[in-house]
Amino acid sequence: MNFIKKIFSGKTDESVHKQFVRFGKGEYRRRALLSIWKTKAIKVKSSFEFANDFVNFVSEIGEASFSGNIWSKGELPGLLGKKREGKIIYEVNGLTSRQIKEISPKVYYFLLNAEGPGIKLRIKTKLPKPGKGEDKIDDKFCQMEIDEKYYSKVKDDFFWDLPDIKKATVEHTFVIKDIVLPKGETDYAKIRELAKRKGKIIRTANIDGKEVKKEIDFEA
Repeated sequence: MNFIKKIFSGKTDESVHKQFVRFGKGEYRRRALLSIWKTKAIKVKSSFEFANDFVNFVSEIGEASFSGNIWSKGELPGLLGKKREGKIIYEVNGLTSRQIKEISPKVYYFLLNAEGPGIKLRIKTKLPKPGKGEDKIDDKFCQMEIDEKYYSKVKDDFFWDLPDIKKATVEHTFVIKDIVLPKGETDYAKIRELAKRKGKIIRTANIDGKEVKKEIDFEA
C-alpha cells in the first residue's frame, strides 16, 4: 500500500513519516504526482515521492530483477555500500523481488530499474534537489509499464478511489499546519528525525477533464 493510500486509510506508519521529514510548516502544491494511461499495456508515471512504493509494488506483483542505487541509514545484509551524507549508498545489480521485500523496511530510498515478465520499471538515479517549485517537479521521475493483467492491482493501490479509468492524473497538496516534537528528547538530530507533521492532504484527480477533490487530516 502506497503512502498516500495509507494516510487516507488511517494506516499511517514509519514509511509515511519518512515522506514528510523534509517539510516545514506551509502549503506544498503539486506533490506526489501520478498518472495512468491504459492502452495495450498499463503505463503509470509519478514524481519521486512514489519511488519506494513503485519498487515495492513491482516486487509484490511478480518476479523481477532490480538494478540501481539504494539509500539506507544502516547496513543491509549481504550488500556493500559507501557512506555519504549520513547515508549508505549501495549500487546493486540483479536483486530479486524476494530480496527487495526483505530489505525494504530498512531502506530510505529505492532508486532502481526493474525488468520481469510483463514488468518494466524505470526510476531516475539522482534525487531531485529540495525546494524545487511546483512548476519544476518531475512527473516522470518514476515510469512503470506493466501488463494489462496487473491493472486491477495497480488501480487498487494507486487509484483506489477512482472509477474504472483509461487515463487519469492525480496530484496532492500537503498543508503542514504544525510540527509535533517528541516529548523528552534533547538531541537535535533525533528531534528532527522523530518530529511529526500535522495538517491535511488534498487529493485532486482529473479524469477525462473532470476534476474530483477530497481531503483528509493527518499526522505523520
